[in-house]
Amino acid sequence: MIYLDYAASTPMSDRAMMTYTKAAREYFANTQSSHDAGTNAAQLLEIARTTIATHVNGDPSGVYFTSGGTEANILALTSLIKRYPEGHLITVEGEHSSVLNTFAKLEKEGYRVSYLTYNHEGRIEIERLLEAICEDTILVSIASGNSEIGSTQPLEEIGRELYRRNILFHTDAVQTYGKIPIDVQKMNISALSISSHKLHGPKGVGACYINPSISWDPVIPGTIHEKGFRPGTINLPGICSFTAAVEETFERLESEQKRLQNLRTYLLNGIVHPNIVIEGQKQTDLPHIVGIRIRGLEGQYAMLQFNRKGIAVSTGSACSVGQQKPSKTLLSIGRTEDEARELVRISFGRDTTEEDLKKTIDVFQEILTRCSATKI
Repeated sequence: MIYLDYAASTPMSDRAMMTYTKAAREYFANTQSSHDAGTNAAQLLEIARTTIATHVNGDPSGVYFTSGGTEANILALTSLIKRYPEGHLITVEGEHSSVLNTFAKLEKEGYRVSYLTYNHEGRIEIERLLEAICEDTILVSIASGNSEIGSTQPLEEIGRELYRRNILFHTDAVQTYGKIPIDVQKMNISALSISSHKLHGPKGVGACYINPSISWDPVIPGTIHEKGFRPGTINLPGICSFTAAVEETFERLESEQKRLQNLRTYLLNGIVHPNIVIEGQKQTDLPHIVGIRIRGLEGQYAMLQFNRKGIAVSTGSACSVGQQKPSKTLLSIGRTEDEARELVRISFGRDTTEEDLKKTIDVFQEILTRCSATKI
């Protein structure tokens, strides 16, 4: 099968797999244990923490390992906001479900939440953000890259404005870490969330970065692991494997981004058609994610046609697929519910070739021909 759903998940790399096996065999001790084996495991954990921090220009003491991006989002937001008994929060309608569900929970607890919308390109306009800020605004959470159409946000400008106003800034960087440069100091990011399995690492591992100068409260009091940030024994083999995948990703970042950019251009040039709509595509967007609509055709139908031809694509975020709901991203940029159901997401990865996309273009042409014949 031709796999074009890398924004949902990636296969583990050989380096990540080998690292997992070595760590599981040789560093199996609990990092909280006081004997030499535990100390050695704890030292390895700190090396992993430093590696993750290095690639966001952060302080290693601000890195907390989690079970993935979803948990990183939930714990980061909850632990930061918990210090404030009340107040105002800001996020975006097109955010990941883990962010939106956390804010919905916080609303029930008495916090006020403002939900911004994207402009037609899938971006947050600074003016609208500033208009939404109140005297008691505590925190703003805006993903650095959209998982459905690949649009990116002006993090440095957002961070600068929020820093001036002493407002916390969280960003879900699951789709952008290892894809575009992120500098938590330059961008004044208070906290960010990342995930291993988007970078050819194992599933079930992620991390949250919180600026060490910012105070937070444990979600579960009495927790000892990860300085109280998250309960449960550390998954050291998974974390080491994640770290190996991160190192491998950043070693080839520049060349891989150029390659993915060329693949995106090749695909877009091959599917030019009056009934094809490309959503949110600009040069600054994530090169590995392409959001496409075929006018008048539900994305679910198109996905099934691709699947029959041995090509794996998605109808949007993997966390909402199967719910038969319109894309929240497309609704946020002003599309109708029918148009938002037309979304097909194609996402490239390390193993994607031009030949894969040639076959994909052929299937697009077949679908368009069938639609024209049946007047869909």
